[in-house]
Amino acid sequence: MQLEGKLFRANLMIQMATVSQPDTSERFVVQLERAFIQLCRQLEMPLPIWMEKNTKEFARFHQTLFFAEQFTDPITFERFQIRWIE
Repeated sequence: MQLEGKLFRANLMIQMATVSQPDTSERFVVQLERAFIQLCRQLEMPLPIWMEKNTKEFARFHQTLFFAEQFTDPITFERFQIRWIE
């Protein structure tokens, strides 16, 4: 699994990272969670709250957005986008 993350401020991308996880026999959601946590660590940012809208967007479009309201810690960007690269 390969997951790409981008941080945006005022419609400008300020940082980007990609993580790769080897495909295993684990469930997709477990692999996604592991890659998601690794991506947030690589970008040195707090973990956002994953909401139902994120699940629906990710299932339909293979990407989703997280906004400032979904973070419990202060952030220096306006939105965080993740995208699953097949």
